[in-house]
Amino acid sequence: MVMATTTSTAADTALESVTVEVADLETARRFYREFGVDTFIHLRASEAQSTGFRGFTLALTVSGPATVDGFVGAAVNAGATVLKPAAKSLWGYGGVVQAPDGTIWKIATSAKKDSGPATREIDEVVLLLGVEDVKATKQFYVGRGLSVAKSFGGKYTEFAPGQSSPVKLALYKRRALAKDLGVPVDGTGSHRIVLGGAADTFTDPDGFAWEAAAPHVPTAS
Repeated sequence: MVMATTTSTAADTALESVTVEVADLETARRFYREFGVDTFIHLRASEAQSTGFRGFTLALTVSGPATVDGFVGAAVNAGATVLKPAAKSLWGYGGVVQAPDGTIWKIATSAKKDSGPATREIDEVVLLLGVEDVKATKQFYVGRGLSVAKSFGGKYTEFAPGQSSPVKLALYKRRALAKDLGVPVDGTGSHRIVLGGAADTFTDPDGFAWEAAAPHVPTAS
């Protein structure tokens, strides 16, 4: 995939918004309200073609297993498909669901036992981009002005969050991300997601598009 040419380096750039492109806007609005994550993303109608793995996931970190189960259950009740049932793992407890629009969401906790009742609170939201070369894409974003918060060689990089964004941006190997989500790695066409926060429009080495961030508009009930 060819990297887009940029005309300037944006200082202090960070992810400020995440826009998910969907075919059915009203259905998507209803789903994300019922799932409980509508305040974290924007939605935009789009008919862009996309098949297979879109190369990213949105990951929710919550307090305990009961809260994971609550979010998974809410997603399924709203129309999501379970890709990986919630279960214990080496790192904690989590599950993976796919929204009706095709977006994959992972809900997880580092706790293996509940220390209190289930809540609807979300501790952290991370947009994980599956990339071919973590080191190269990290350097691309550093060149665009993003600040690295965590980095583990060529396996994982997390950037400092924006001032107004509730979503953190991170990079992970595409093949490893697909394996973690329980889906085939192959995919073509649009990613069906747009990242906001850049002073200008550009596309990263893996085809993820950036544009100027727009203020969040709450989803009407």
